[in-house]
Amino acid sequence: MGSLLQIRDVPEGVRRALKARAAARGESLNTYLLRLLDRDAARLTAREVFERAAQRSGRAEASVVDALEAARRERETELAGPSA
Repeated sequence: MGSLLQIRDVPEGVRRALKARAAARGESLNTYLLRLLDRDAARLTAREVFERAAQRSGRAEASVVDALEAARRERETELAGPSA
């Protein structure tokens, strides 16, 4: 059995658009939203993709995830400029 999920404060325009998309597919809003959530939950995150790629590569000396995080930290440091 599934769980109850409630989303508060959905703008009326968003609700109408989603309901119209569901109707265009011949689905209820609930069925349409469940399909969207299911598809999104099944997608790998960028981190998961990089980690899987790193596991397949026997030649890699460093994790792609680690390299990206280091590059992100370096960029953030550069953007912050000299500290006062």
